Amino acid sequence: MSRVSSPTFRDSLSVSFTVGAYGVAFGAAAVANGFSVLQSCLLSLLTFSGASQFAVIGVIGAGGSAISAIATASLLGIRNGLYGVLMTPILRVRGIKRLVAAHVTIDESTGVSLSQESRGVEAMRQGFWLTGFGVFIFWNLFTLAGALGAKAMGDPSAWGLDAAVPAAFLGLLWPRLKSSTDKLLAIIAAIFAVATTPFLPAGLPIIGTAVIAIIAGLRNVK
Repeated sequence: MSRVSSPTFRDSLSVSFTVGAYGVAFGAAAVANGFSVLQSCLLSLLTFSGASQFAVIGVIGAGGSAISAIATASLLGIRNGLYGVLMTPILRVRGIKRLVAAHVTIDESTGVSLSQESRGVEAMRQGFWLTGFGVFIFWNLFTLAGALGAKAMGDPSAWGLDAAVPAAFLGLLWPRLKSSTDKLLAIIAAIFAVATTPFLPAGLPIIGTAVIAIIAGLRNVK
């Protein structure tokens, strides 16, 4: 790999630390929802997808089944597969490196990579790898810190940490609501979730909102 340019390194580092620090919220929320410190850390290591991880602990914490949690996380992770299709011709990797690239293909690594387009393909590749590994390292370190901190506090609900999951989802969602259509869709999904929560098994309302979003997305494509 050629020498990393200063702007690319700066962009990657700033994004990596900012996003990685959010792992504190996940670690604390995981413990608040009944996960052990080890389980919380393994989720970050092996899943490494913020929205999907929050979905898993939210569904399980609410009493939902593992199948519901996995289904919800999988629906939320579909976009990562689309990122992979987008990044394949840029990265041009094979073998074990391809598997590693798949694991660190997230919103941030893809976004930083594409933002380097004016600096050339090599800068795009550097942006992807630096950001992907940077977020991975910081996310896992801060997950451990958050989990240990929540564990030391005792009863998480006494500190309000049981509200961390919905707060985290709101934090993930709000910046992405750019258009009036996005906001309307979010309101419809929220109403659906609130209305069906008393009647459906835990986890199914979240899956339902994901299905609503997918249907709306397909209609827009057409």
